[in-house]
Amino acid sequence: MSTPTLGLDRAPQAGSDLAHRFLRIRRCSTELAARLSPEDSVIQSMPDASPAKWHLAHTTWFFEHFVLGRDADYEPRHPEWHYLFNSYYQSVGPMHARPHRGMLTRPGLDEVLAYRRRVDEAVAERIVRGDDAMLPSLIELGVQHEQQHQELLLTDIKHAFAQNPLEPVYAAEVAHAVPVVAQPLRYVPFDEGVVKIGHEGTGFAFDNEGPRHRAYRQAGAIANRPVTNAEYMAFVRDGGYRDPLLWLSDGWAAVQAEHWFRPLYWDDALETEFTLHGRREIDPHAPVCHLSYFEADAFARWAGARLPTEVEWEIMAAELPVRGNLQDNGVFQPCAASFETTLGQMYGDIWEWTMSPYVSYPGFRPLAGALGEYNGKFMNGQWVLRGGSCATPADHIRATYRNFFPPHARWQFAGIRLGNDR
Repeated sequence: MSTPTLGLDRAPQAGSDLAHRFLRIRRCSTELAARLSPEDSVIQSMPDASPAKWHLAHTTWFFEHFVLGRDADYEPRHPEWHYLFNSYYQSVGPMHARPHRGMLTRPGLDEVLAYRRRVDEAVAERIVRGDDAMLPSLIELGVQHEQQHQELLLTDIKHAFAQNPLEPVYAAEVAHAVPVVAQPLRYVPFDEGVVKIGHEGTGFAFDNEGPRHRAYRQAGAIANRPVTNAEYMAFVRDGGYRDPLLWLSDGWAAVQAEHWFRPLYWDDALETEFTLHGRREIDPHAPVCHLSYFEADAFARWAGARLPTEVEWEIMAAELPVRGNLQDNGVFQPCAASFETTLGQMYGDIWEWTMSPYVSYPGFRPLAGALGEYNGKFMNGQWVLRGGSCATPADHIRATYRNFFPPHARWQFAGIRLGNDR
């Protein structure tokens, strides 16, 4: 039986290279937050989101606790912050309730940034010292965790800004040289058979990406591109949100209770949408996003299709390079794209809902100790998304990456790629 790892069975990086990577990714977080005012950084617009200041502090706590805390002589300057910035690691102690993180006006943003600098210096020094064989794997896990929170920082501040009648602009928009028209939707077929999915070999992967195993794939097809705004608008105008026959039971209950009748951030007239670049006209050719699993599933049923399984998605994406509209581009919004390959936009723009529940792979074992709480304990009541989004760092995503959210979640950059049987 395979044993899950942190994915760092490769030869260790030289200390200076690892320290450079650590500091580069840590600096990216502060650069993303630098666009915000101190007032922006403390707001929490809903229980599922967290303030930007908390993201900056929690990711620092992660390195302080799991890296610096390995040294018995290390003494944190503010041990009481352990309670404030622990997220869900029950095995290391209690934590402040997630829905109330926006109440933490203290410590202030300046104190949190100073906290980051102190911990960064101490971790970088520990890396260069190179006297801990476990350090490279822990640092890599920590920077991958940091990149997850970079994406959350963007999606959470978008939700917060959308509640403000002034509709603040997070970032000036990067202009496109030439408008792009979406390619015609068509299906790319695949044959039935036994396939292998999941991570193996060198390179980082979270524990939930393995072990690599055999799975059966029924013959079917997958769409060559994501569903566009125009295609989803046709669903809206056709009464998709008013037809209970299109919806799962819990989905229909959510539509009724939450008064859904359009994607999150679209205006009532279905003409504009709120973005991190401000309010703008809806691009009919761009991938639709900010949809729940319930909405994605209902659209697929309306379209006479279905969502792909994560097995189907991974096998089709595995041979493609990781290229697309990702966070590094600075365009924090899905965009229409032209492509010459059979499948386009498999990476970036939007996370793509699959019809697969988030459960463990055969032979899965969580990491030992507190880090075993990272993924495994969330394997119930959630659905798998694949491919990354416009808020995902390019060196963070891969074909085996399994994101997961509850079916009602809408504030992530999540959309649809259709699948079909044949």
